[in-house]
Amino acid sequence: MAALQAPWPAAVAVSGGGDSLALMLLLAEWAREAGKARPVVLTVDHGLRPSSKKDAERVRKVAGEQGLEAHMLAWKGPKPVSDVEAESRTARYSLMGGWCADHGVKALYAGHTLDDQAETFLLRLARGSGLDGLAAMRPESAIPIADFRHIALVRPMLEFARRELRDFLEAQGIPWSEDPMNADLQFSRARVRAAWPQLTELGLTPERLADAAQHLGRVRMALDALTHDFLNRAARFSDHSVALDPVRLKTIPREIGLRALAKLLCLVSGEDYRPRFDSLERLFDAILGYALGGGMTLHGCIVAPAPAESQVFGSATVKISKEAGRRPKEPATGPERTKANIGRDN
Repeated sequence: MAALQAPWPAAVAVSGGGDSLALMLLLAEWAREAGKARPVVLTVDHGLRPSSKKDAERVRKVAGEQGLEAHMLAWKGPKPVSDVEAESRTARYSLMGGWCADHGVKALYAGHTLDDQAETFLLRLARGSGLDGLAAMRPESAIPIADFRHIALVRPMLEFARRELRDFLEAQGIPWSEDPMNADLQFSRARVRAAWPQLTELGLTPERLADAAQHLGRVRMALDALTHDFLNRAARFSDHSVALDPVRLKTIPREIGLRALAKLLCLVSGEDYRPRFDSLERLFDAILGYALGGGMTLHGCIVAPAPAESQVFGSATVKISKEAGRRPKEPATGPERTKANIGRDN
């Protein structure tokens, strides 16, 4: 097991598939040997197919046989007819993040594998993602829901292939289930999995693609560190806004400046994901050119000159605040909380 320095107590997300069941067993054994409280098992009934509740009940049964407390969380309400994978992911993390927050659980463990890393790389490459999208999933990040970003999301199985985990379960005599969505070619991830034989013939193996994602992950870490350092020097956080020094913004590489601006917009608005790149660039150039006029809006924020706050960074000070009328999510609430969040991404 890797990356097991995360906070405790912990929960483990278990779907009933081979990856998450193997993680459940390994994490429970590690906790026992380390003298820690047993992890709590969380499983989600998505309600997307007739057997989903039965599958969730089976997870609870297997967990109970291992002496683990388990809870089934139901996704209620109307279900999406498009973008089902993304909507299901959001619902899943919302339900599990909410349970963790309500019960004082500090970390949620997920069974993402080397194969998931490679598949995600290909899917994002096909969408034209940049560095952050192509970089590897981190062993530890935060639950990607604004209200629950204080809860760690830990992926200790990223160095293990899917086949290895299934071999482990077979040796333990524990069966697993396969989600029909994994073989349904209307879903993009299923199409990637079906293409592995052809990709492997070209040398594009899961191992090599995961390695590429790891290389890009190291580049991302370096850029994140530079961005963090810049924000500590050029941004001042108050309860519901941020003051930014545009003069210092001009002195750094454009990539660092764009990353810093995106980070500030997300911190103030509470949005989970960054704004569209073309819109971000327009705002960035307006700040550098002192062309904000009476202010520009983006990502639930208003960005405007703030001469009244010239004591912060001089007369050129720019203020980023939440746009009036927007539903509150998780705006910046003071320097300590904000500093803790500057470096935490999905």
